[in-house]
Amino acid sequence: MGGFRRSLPRTTMTVRSRIVLFLFFAGLHAWTGAAELPKPIDFVIRGHRIPSDAYSLYVREIGKQEPALAVNAETPFNPASVIKIIPTLAALELLGPAYRWKTEVYTLGSIRDGVLQGDLLFKGYGDPYLVSEEFRKILEELRRRGIRDITGDLLIDASWFRIAHEDPGAFDNDPYRTYNVLPNAFLVNFKAVRFHFYPAPDGRNVMVHPEPELAGLKIDNRLRLRKRYCGGFQRGVAVTVPDSKTADQVIFSGRFPAGCNHYILSRSLLTHETYAYGAFKPIWRQLGGTIDGRVRTSAAPATDEPFLVHHSRPLPDIIRLINKFSNNVMTRQLLLTLGAELEEPPGTAAKGIRVIDGYLTGLGLDTRTLNIDNGAGLSREASASAKLLADILAHAWTITYRPEFISSLSISGVDGTAKYRLKHKAASGYAHVKTGRIDDVSAVAGYVHARSGKEYIVVGMMNRKLAHKGHGKELMNALVAWAYGL
Repeated sequence: MGGFRRSLPRTTMTVRSRIVLFLFFAGLHAWTGAAELPKPIDFVIRGHRIPSDAYSLYVREIGKQEPALAVNAETPFNPASVIKIIPTLAALELLGPAYRWKTEVYTLGSIRDGVLQGDLLFKGYGDPYLVSEEFRKILEELRRRGIRDITGDLLIDASWFRIAHEDPGAFDNDPYRTYNVLPNAFLVNFKAVRFHFYPAPDGRNVMVHPEPELAGLKIDNRLRLRKRYCGGFQRGVAVTVPDSKTADQVIFSGRFPAGCNHYILSRSLLTHETYAYGAFKPIWRQLGGTIDGRVRTSAAPATDEPFLVHHSRPLPDIIRLINKFSNNVMTRQLLLTLGAELEEPPGTAAKGIRVIDGYLTGLGLDTRTLNIDNGAGLSREASASAKLLADILAHAWTITYRPEFISSLSISGVDGTAKYRLKHKAASGYAHVKTGRIDDVSAVAGYVHARSGKEYIVVGMMNRKLAHKGHGKELMNALVAWAYGL
């Protein structure tokens, strides 16, 4: 397939290097046309002195071949999270809207008088949304089926995916941020912890409460109150994880402002296995159950039928959560699922990329500018041209499941990552878009329902130092607002 080389997990080539090579070999010339740009867009570009090669803009009426605006449209740019539209659309067409992930539970021993004489095993199939509430439903069903006490261990089979060795801090040297969580076939609650901070009644200390409660996670609270207004980076809370391998202890230190009645800070801690066990124990205890053993990995028995099978939300619900709220690990779970289901298990990123490449080339699209990388856009290597993204969106407009796909995108000024985009402006509520933002990258792609009654595809990307700090979003908003006025 044309994109086989893109299935490699890493490349030393930067996006800018690929741009140079692509222009050289393809003989393409970026059209800047700064003097001919629409006035609202030109105003932003001139006001911030944005170089003509730092942005790509594309607007085309649906059903038409000629664009209303095309600037650097065939040059590859880093799209950040805008690239999520590709795996989500591919999954919707290839897996179908009725697709659900399953989680199997096996009882490895006899059950007598509510006691499982043996181990309890979970086999994950990559459910991207096995959050605490869904996990609790599984445990409640186990209790309803007569299990109370478990004499053995909690076993986990995550072999449905094969995850290449990867440093979760490789992207930005911040491995405990929740956006950096690595995928896993048995992903519980995104492996995330929300810490709630409150001033203590004594006026000196700070109370910290984790959500969810996790057995095995040690919290060392060294915070003290200071008399000041509620503000500052992380409200003065410093986070330290002494052991990066186990990540089973977190130290909070610093001076917390007394003016903050409540503050929430999220981090990813523990390993996938110890997190699952840590989430299991307190819920199981609340349900009146006990477990004697520890957590370990093990393969599910090939010949036994599962004791219980839990099914996830349907795929359209999942892609809505991905696109509206730009969830990275959910997208990566989806990419691996495509590989496992449409090639063969175990699912890998390389297999998922091959599936998507075959899907796009099957549509007759030129994917030479495309590098999906991990599928989520949290990458310095990901790339796509505005023209390719527009062609993908044009295809999405024609499919049977168009309503499911479009409804997964954020509505300008209304919800998701676009909730505060163009709010109280004329275009508020008239664009369904996917936004993208990482350091030095700002992007948007989607559909604008113009006041003329026409429908437009809009794609914009800026790759420039500090593009994420404001002027990138300003340019993307100007592009969407201009398209609305057509």
